[in-house]
Amino acid sequence: MTTTPDDTFALSTAVDDAGDARIRVTGDLDWDSADDLTKAARACLRADPPPRRLRLDCAAMTLCDSLGLAALLMVQREASAAGARLRLDDRPAHLERLLDITGTAHVFTEVSEGEGAATPGGPERRDSARPPRPPRGS
Repeated sequence: MTTTPDDTFALSTAVDDAGDARIRVTGDLDWDSADDLTKAARACLRADPPPRRLRLDCAAMTLCDSLGLAALLMVQREASAAGARLRLDDRPAHLERLLDITGTAHVFTEVSEGEGAATPGGPERRDSARPPRPPRGS
């Protein structure tokens, strides 16, 4: 008997006492589910009052394909337009890899006020195996 991982897509949303909206992403973020994420994020961002931060809990995300990445970028754009910060919490290794390979990791990096240092949307992560990329145009 063969078993396959449970990649059933599901979203659960909540607002915490700090005014942060949270969306837990479970399963594959792909062609079939990307639109569901953007709709859920849009609904959170249009709440009255709007959230200070939109946090996507990615711990149970089993896959993110190119359309999933496009959805994350769309959510980032909409959060920014609504004056909210987007955080990708508990990023799995496959999502980190996708963000690194596509050069989009910086889009999902939050700069803490007064620190001047970038903090990933999840736990602090340093990749010492690869030197930082020089700024474009240099």
